[in-house]
Amino acid sequence: MAPEKYTIGIDFGTNSVRAVIVDVDTGEEIATNVRNYRRGEQGVITDPANPHVARQHPADYHEGLVGCVTAALAEAHSVPGFAAEGIIGIGVDTTGSTPMPVDREGTPLALQDEFKDNINALAWLWKDHSSMAEAEKITALATKHRPHYLAKCGGTYSSEWFFSKIWHCLFVAPDVFEAAYSWVEFCDYIPALLAGDTRPEHIKRSVCAAGHKAMYCEEWAGLPDAEFLAMLDPKIGQLRSRLYEKAYSSDVIAGYLSPEWAEKLGLVAGIPVAVGGFDAHYGAVGAGVAAGTVVKIIGTSTCDITVAPKTGESLNIPGVCGIVDGSVLPGYYGIEAGQSAVGDIFNWFVTELCEGDAALHDELTSQASALKPGQSGLLALDWNNGNRTILVDARLSGLLLGQTLQTNRAEVYRALIEATAFGALTIHNRLAEYGVPIERIVACGGIAEKNALLMQIYADVSGKSIYLSRSPQTCALGAAIFGAVVAGSEQGDYETTEQAQAAMTGVKDTVYEPNPDSQPVYGQLYGLYKQLHDSFGLEGHADCLYDVMKRLLDIKQQVSN
Repeated sequence: MAPEKYTIGIDFGTNSVRAVIVDVDTGEEIATNVRNYRRGEQGVITDPANPHVARQHPADYHEGLVGCVTAALAEAHSVPGFAAEGIIGIGVDTTGSTPMPVDREGTPLALQDEFKDNINALAWLWKDHSSMAEAEKITALATKHRPHYLAKCGGTYSSEWFFSKIWHCLFVAPDVFEAAYSWVEFCDYIPALLAGDTRPEHIKRSVCAAGHKAMYCEEWAGLPDAEFLAMLDPKIGQLRSRLYEKAYSSDVIAGYLSPEWAEKLGLVAGIPVAVGGFDAHYGAVGAGVAAGTVVKIIGTSTCDITVAPKTGESLNIPGVCGIVDGSVLPGYYGIEAGQSAVGDIFNWFVTELCEGDAALHDELTSQASALKPGQSGLLALDWNNGNRTILVDARLSGLLLGQTLQTNRAEVYRALIEATAFGALTIHNRLAEYGVPIERIVACGGIAEKNALLMQIYADVSGKSIYLSRSPQTCALGAAIFGAVVAGSEQGDYETTEQAQAAMTGVKDTVYEPNPDSQPVYGQLYGLYKQLHDSFGLEGHADCLYDVMKRLLDIKQQVSN
């Protein structure tokens, strides 16, 4: 009888790292373990003088990696038929863009005595927004000199991304910038660490990170050219030769588990390690993303991930966060969009305005469930943390319209949920407008699992059935899938990512079907939402808002009769 085969998926999130051990034949997750980062506040190191700073310590990555993998293996050993020798591949996903400065050997500067107390030598976490000014300058320079660089990332470069953070480091910490031989993304560093060679020139870089965050595209020979980067600063131009020339999809082997790390983790040396990627993109793979299927990862914010076949023509979609060849499924364009705040909006309303807790979320959800669409007479814009897609404008803010002296908090709560559903529909309509139709929606994340009201509203607004991913660990499962793919046909069962997905992913029995009675009202409300969206979000838009409040009252009266 052939031995059982497994892969390990390692998912580095914002506050913790998770390891999951997965049966290659069935996708069953036989063991998992989570380790919280120890440093900072829930793993995030901040600066009291600058609220936009968010950093992490690489030592947390090392310690968490060892802790969660060894604990997951200990749990797996209680499963009949499991043996560590049955692990045939490893996949890794992380947050991003989370670049860190490293020396010539690829050692993070934060691990060196000289920089151990320097916050700028840490990993610059994805949600660090301290480089907003640099991002705006990059957008302005690219718009004037290299507009094609922005065409793949929605027309605007972000303060969350690679080059804006590096440029900001040059301004605020020139000593760190000068000491850094290169900069390495978190998702590139961990596979290289496991393989025992972190030298920047030897690391196989992720096209997911490079394409979505560093303006990499093979249409213009990789990263932005040195001449353009020198427009930012000559030192940034000089850095380009110490970065990389080529980036790879995650079906490529980054290296093989080194003896040192095999001993630390309790594994066999020589296991293939896949090129890394970002958590949301791997989550989409673990949820079964395919052409025509969008995966909604719903949490404090959302990320919408889908793929489109390569037709030979370049694909550009204005306002979409990223369109990258091979960033999700190899052989397809990976498309990333999303909303800057979803769960954060509901939590803000409950905790800050209502001064409530988790129990109040449940109470308001129950009360809001009793309302009909349009019954509140309210309409909101979901921009409390700016707009990520399709307006790409961090300076936009939220709006609640239609409140009266009779408006209650359950009505507001429902209006906020509906606003996020309208924002999601706007994203999907933009994709369809540019030739990427959405036929199927699969949702994952804590809110998707717990909030049936939200999921039903999303189905009613979108007019599409919404499925729930079978796995609660979709990011880690996506990593495990790529571990299975790089194991190859000799050791593993799959030669393509799609083959591995077919066997290792699935959806739950619960399906949210659109309610035909709700859709006509939501169609009217969405028209008003889009009117507000365009009037407040598009410069020079001439739409008159005179009738919006009056039409909301008409809808309220219509559904109340």
